[in-house]
Amino acid sequence: MTTPREQAAREFRRMAKWITLAGVLMVIAALVYLYLVGTWTVHAVVATILGVFVSVLLGCGLFALAFFSDKSGHDRDVTRTTSRRSDEDGGD
Repeated sequence: MTTPREQAAREFRRMAKWITLAGVLMVIAALVYLYLVGTWTVHAVVATILGVFVSVLLGCGLFALAFFSDKSGHDRDVTRTTSRRSDEDGGD
């Protein structure tokens, strides 16, 4: 039997694969657009590849990490710790 953290880690790895695939597909679509528009230069291609791929990975990756944090129990651990610390300080 797997723990919730192991299950969340497995789901995160699966999401990371899909995010990477989405990033590659977005880059391909952007490059096709550049080709059709006629702005197919080395600098435009490199900037598009890096910009689109990094933006997709960063945006989707942060969302995936938020879901991972919730599903793995890290959020509950932080909530418990801060509520205990607040109780010790007198409720301030």
